[in-house]
Amino acid sequence: MPGFFFSHNNMTELHGKEDCKLAKGKVHKKKQKTFGADLKSYLKCMVPHIESGIKTSSSRNVMLSAEEVIQWSQSLEKLLASQSGQGVFREFLKSEFSEENMEFWLACEDYKKTKSDHLHGKAERIYEEFVQSDAIKQINIDYQMREATAKKAQDPTHTSFDEAQKTVYILMERDSYPRFLKSKSYLNLLNQLQTNTSK
Repeated sequence: MPGFFFSHNNMTELHGKEDCKLAKGKVHKKKQKTFGADLKSYLKCMVPHIESGIKTSSSRNVMLSAEEVIQWSQSLEKLLASQSGQGVFREFLKSEFSEENMEFWLACEDYKKTKSDHLHGKAERIYEEFVQSDAIKQINIDYQMREATAKKAQDPTHTSFDEAQKTVYILMERDSYPRFLKSKSYLNLLNQLQTNTSK
């Protein structure tokens, strides 16, 4: 049988292609991971930093505790008031393909703190991204509210998106939030932290 000879360069090229295929395979497998596994890796990244008490921009120590995670179950308001809570809830919403609600709510919170001379630009961006009928991350509001919000965004004030934000908040509170509290991601996180506390 005839032998095959490869120059060193060809061998390197061949390995490069194989590595590329392997890398693609890994990426493909990653996409197939379940939400729980994604959240687990997210939390593995988050928890060591949180537990080591890294300084936040406001120079407070942030510790993720079982008590804080229990507080998230008291109200959506308490969940959204927590930076860690926002992160975990956002991952859950991604698994339900409804993260645009959270992103819109956060964009509105940021918008309210905007200086008056920057309102117009931010209002336009929020409207285009979330409100207009062909928006990439269109929020679930009715036609009348969409029209009313569009008018307010044209002559923006700090309250231009308040009604739409309130509607989206109620939608999350009634729909996604109860499911989040029953989800494996929330219950597993709580269980893990309670186990660590009792050690």
